[in-house]
Amino acid sequence: MKQIDYRWTDGNNEDFKRFYLETEKYYSQIVGGEGNRTGFVSYNASNLIPDVLIAYCDGKAVGCAGLKRYSEDDVEIKRVWVEPDHRGNHIASALMDEIEGKAKEMNYKRAVLQTRPMMKDAVGLYQRRGYSLIENYPPYDKLEGAICMAKEL
Repeated sequence: MKQIDYRWTDGNNEDFKRFYLETEKYYSQIVGGEGNRTGFVSYNASNLIPDVLIAYCDGKAVGCAGLKRYSEDDVEIKRVWVEPDHRGNHIASALMDEIEGKAKEMNYKRAVLQTRPMMKDAVGLYQRRGYSLIENYPPYDKLEGAICMAKEL
């Protein structure tokens, strides 16, 4: 496997903006069109994610994950993504290690996230890392098709 470098940035990073657009397209595709997820979009703008980690392979951005304050004790994990041709190399796990570590350093007590049951690889990753289903938190408590998970840090 090639060397992967991880760099912290923010939601205004050009590589992250590209991933944001890719993930928007992917999420809209899996739910049958953008119209079926309009309630989700406003909560996921890339520039609203202050702490972003990008994975680089040979200088090319191949994955990302973000952290966003949810409450005094909870941090929300956003946009965990690895390019399809780089999956299977444990990049998502490494991204999660790093962002969970940063969340602990920032004194958050719990990490929360939202996904969809049909995203079986993502759900499996989170479960293997100790995340469990919780009651959907706002704004996802009003959005059909969302599931929420959490892990004590």
